[in-house]
Amino acid sequence: MTYECIKFEVDDHVATLSLNRPEKMNALNRQAYTELEEAVRRSDTEEDIRCLIITGEGRGFCSGDDVAELMMGDETPATRRRPVKGGVTPAAKAILDCNTPVIAAVNGAAVGWGMDLALLCDIRIASEKAKFAELFIKRGLIADVGGTFRLAQVVGASKANELLFTGDVIDAAEAERIGLVSRVVPAEDLMPAARELAAKIAANAPIAMRFMKEAVRKGQEGDLDRLGEFTSYAYSILFATADHKEGASAFMERREPSFKGE
Repeated sequence: MTYECIKFEVDDHVATLSLNRPEKMNALNRQAYTELEEAVRRSDTEEDIRCLIITGEGRGFCSGDDVAELMMGDETPATRRRPVKGGVTPAAKAILDCNTPVIAAVNGAAVGWGMDLALLCDIRIASEKAKFAELFIKRGLIADVGGTFRLAQVVGASKANELLFTGDVIDAAEAERIGLVSRVVPAEDLMPAARELAAKIAANAPIAMRFMKEAVRKGQEGDLDRLGEFTSYAYSILFATADHKEGASAFMERREPSFKGE
């Protein structure tokens, strides 16, 4: 697929998806949402990809929806007020369903759906120039699942509600303090740090990694019996893989394992 609103590159098992509307601070229009969803699903189906980095071109990570196009475009008042379809936003669902580890490299403003996008990722690293805000309430709207579902899991219910109910903007240092991001690095070090982390993840056993992500999802559901059943099922498969044998051999031989996804 040829992309217009994103860049997508794969190098040494790591895919980098860059939102590419810098003149709009990477605000998302319909095309960008579609391309984001397609690229994430591609990352989940191509065997060569073991980790995905999502970032933004230019000064911003993602400034949310392109309001001028999505809300004030050439639609009629009747179509603009069309009923909201049920279900999770397709791009959000693609990230939530993705079995490939996803890192958000937040290079600048991540506001509105841009903050939701960062929250949907598994790990967040921020540039010291990053800023975060769930601005929906200031637009007379509510957050998508990134804010209403993931934010409380990440920072706790009280702080999540504060950010959602006020729409306040926080800087990178505050985001790190409350656990919204794993770490903050100088702007010039952001992508090297993200790629170093992605390479470390990609070097691990890819079949086990996919089971690990699914186990984490089931763990968040809070049903320990179901999680235990899944863990037993995963072990029944993973013990028979060549990667497990390689991992055990590497441990005994005191060397780094070389996993092939077999």
